[in-house]
Amino acid sequence: MARDFETRLVAEAYGRWAPVYDVVFGPVFRRGRRAAVKAAGRIGGRILEVGVGTGLSLADYSKNCSVFGIDISAPMLEKARRRVATLQLGHVEGLAVMDAENLRFPDASFDVVVAQYVVTAIPDPERALDEFVRVLRPGGEIVITSRIGAESGLRSIFEKWLMPFANRLGWRTEFAWERYARWATGNRAVRLVERSPLPPLGHFSLIRFTRLPDGASRRPAKAEDVARALPR
Repeated sequence: MARDFETRLVAEAYGRWAPVYDVVFGPVFRRGRRAAVKAAGRIGGRILEVGVGTGLSLADYSKNCSVFGIDISAPMLEKARRRVATLQLGHVEGLAVMDAENLRFPDASFDVVVAQYVVTAIPDPERALDEFVRVLRPGGEIVITSRIGAESGLRSIFEKWLMPFANRLGWRTEFAWERYARWATGNRAVRLVERSPLPPLGHFSLIRFTRLPDGASRRPAKAEDVARALPR
């Protein structure tokens, strides 16, 4: 019940952002969006974009791909539908209101799962990440652009103080890399392949996980090993 309430609050928050989202966040996240689309394009095939919002990235995907976009906010998706119609984006397979923690797709449905600036807004991010893995085919990739919180120092203190206010706007300010590291340690089906800083100010990262082939075994990793695996 509490999780459903929190999910509803996030949906309402992004519904309020819908009229101005493109103007406020479009330029800020442009380079991150393009980096995510480029990474997804290297795999190609059928792509799921989680948190597609107003569809800012849809026109950037290769026309040789098939893209399905989901979002928790109906008003955001309405703008995405208008964008698809106006730009005649035939490679967009569909758009649907859907909860990232409960994806209504069969197992191994997609070659790539893209989640841009959305993981930190999900009430239970680890549950959503598990869902990303479930709907991803073996050998496919999860491509994430995400804010990484400071682990210490003045910025860390400020992020903790700002957290209650940011929650009302639909996101978290405090989200340490350790959460991704612990999740990757517990989910034996994935391997981290990239963690690269993104603008603005390097507070965001491009993160890529690949899903291992079914039945593949890998050495159990410690969380601290995952945390140190790639440069920050």
